[in-house]
Amino acid sequence: MSLTLPLNSRISTPCKHLQAPGPSHAQMLELIAAAVHVPDHGRLRPWRFILIEDAAKDRIGSVLFERVKAVCPDASEIRLEKERTRFSFAPSIVAVVLRPVVGHKVPEIEQVLSGGAVCMNLLHAAHQAGFGAQWLTGFAAYDPEVKTAVGVAAEESVLGYIHIGSRTVQPAERERPDPDALLTKAEP
Repeated sequence: MSLTLPLNSRISTPCKHLQAPGPSHAQMLELIAAAVHVPDHGRLRPWRFILIEDAAKDRIGSVLFERVKAVCPDASEIRLEKERTRFSFAPSIVAVVLRPVVGHKVPEIEQVLSGGAVCMNLLHAAHQAGFGAQWLTGFAAYDPEVKTAVGVAAEESVLGYIHIGSRTVQPAERERPDPDALLTKAEP
């Protein structure tokens, strides 16, 4: 018996192909509610969310542009423009932030994995709701001044920026690995 799995239709939509309308506030709360249905050993909830919309997108894009220009003096005009506009396409961007519980018996790696699962669930929830979405990191996720501009504390990390909106184009499916080639069976 073959399974029909809706998750198999999810594909990332490049953020430059996302536009309004995005999720309403009520819809965003539903997406976040779905995102937190993840394994969370110790019930630590080592993650939180920052919604980036409207003027905040332009402000953070400007900070990102200036930081890349300062830190990467050889950055091309194309790269600088890409960074300046990175937050300008999707109407809603959710920064998924890791705030690990340090010194807890639950290892930090398990907390990171829980946060990664939150990111993936948010992508799946957006897909099921009919939106396109993309999970991005890059310079904006790691630079301390950009993180501060987003609202991320020094002891926190950005696990990803989930860009969510309506697709302007349907992305082509890409080749996926053969599951049979990936699955081995433990010796008895």
